Formats: sequence, C-alpha cells, structure tokens
Amino acid sequence: MKKKNTFIAMCASLALFLGACGGGGSEDQSSSGSSSEDKVLEMGTSADFAPFESRNPQGDFIGFDIDLANHIADELGYELKINDMKFDGLIGALQNNRVDMVLSGMSATEERKKNVDFSIEYNHSGEIFITKKDSPIKSLEDLEGKTLGVQLGSIQEEGANQIKTDEGINFEIKALDESGALIQELLSNRVDAVYMDKAAGLGYTEAQDLAHFDDPTTSSPGMAVAFPKGSELVDDVNKVLEEAEASGKLQELKDKWLSEELTD
Repeated sequence: MKKKNTFIAMCASLALFLGACGGGGSEDQSSSGSSSEDKVLEMGTSADFAPFESRNPQGDFIGFDIDLANHIADELGYELKINDMKFDGLIGALQNNRVDMVLSGMSATEERKKNVDFSIEYNHSGEIFITKKDSPIKSLEDLEGKTLGVQLGSIQEEGANQIKTDEGINFEIKALDESGALIQELLSNRVDAVYMDKAAGLGYTEAQDLAHFDDPTTSSPGMAVAFPKGSELVDDVNKVLEEAEASGKLQELKDKWLSEELTD
C-alpha cells in the first residue's frame, strides 16, 4: 500500500507543479495510435487531476482516465487524440462538438445530464476535505466562517453549495480552475480547507504532508465518460466498459493508479 500511495503522491506533486506553471489551462493535443489512416477519436480532459489525468516530466498524458481512453480507442479501432483544457470548459466543448467524448474524472450528475450524455459509471471515489495538519478543522461544523476551496465547475463546487444549504453551515466558497492551484492556496493560507475527489486528494495529502477527513454527506454520482447529446458512441463505449469490467481490465487500471484505500 505504501508503494502505491507513494506513486500517487508523486503524481499529485507533478500535477501541483504543472498547475503552478499554468500547464493545464491551454488547449493541447497528444495522440496515441498506429496509423494516420485510423479513425480519429477526439477526447477532452483537464490534465491537472492526478491520478486520473496529468502529464509526466516529458509532457505526455498519463493516468487512469488516459489508460482507459486508450483502451476504449483501441477496442473501437480509433486513433485517440487528447485535447487538454480547463475543466469548466469541457461540457461546452462537447456541446460545440469540439470533442467526441470527455474523460476527466467527471461525475454523472443530473444537472450535467441535461446538457450531455453519459456512459455507465466506471469509478466512484467519494470526496474528502483536505486541511493542514495543524488545522482546527476536523468536521463539517468546523467550516463555519472559513473559506473552502473547490475546483470550478466540479461536483465538489455543487456539493459545497449543497452542504451550506442542507447543513446550515456558513462558509465562503473559493472556486479555481485547477486542483493543483487549490492546494497552493491551502499551503499559502488563502483557503482553510479544500474539498476534492478522494482519489486525487489522497495523493496531495501524502505529497504535501496534509490532513484530511471524509465527506460524511450523501455520496456523489460516480465518474463516467461524457458525450454530446445523441452521440452514437455511447452504446459502443458502454460495451467496452462492460467487457473491461468482466475481463478484469478495469480492476487492473484501478490497481495500477488508485490507492488501495479506494480499491479494497
């Protein structure tokens, strides 16, 4: 478990560094395929979310979602091209048909389903609140009067607003484009806590020696592949995901990229 968590922590440290350099905010393309004559599958992602999507020191896309997208493309006979953009622009990219699908740790919420179609869910991590180790924040109630960092356009942004309403806790929400930037805000005392997907958050907590506690509220929807409304790819991708689940391929990717705390 230590070895796997250390690997995730390395991914989180890299994502934090790239976030500081502004690496996740531009649109970029990388491809994986055997021939320029292959059919092309355009994928959108926000590569600042290790261990799901980030870049290695050579600038290549790596992560759970990247490996899964490559598997989907291979199974369907496509050449995969990856477009890196801000997370809150991914739904718009689908609506404008700039990409064919999105894999970016995106939860299949009812609100998003109004604008895009989703595959079956392929992962569910849950959420955590991240703090400094010396922070007095140990529970939801301790957020009263504090500032909570969330990623712009994320399920955690929606969840934070829901917690304020449902739990009656008054705190300020600060939304930023990149998860790495949120951790920088925490380390610089510009936010008191960060609300993040558990898989990504565990990497940051180990890499930066931070504390965390689980979100005790209702679990969010799981992650799924997103498509433009009416996309013919939905059924094909669902078949690939079902086969990957049955064959053990999906579990293989979880074992490779996710903490044992999430895969046990």
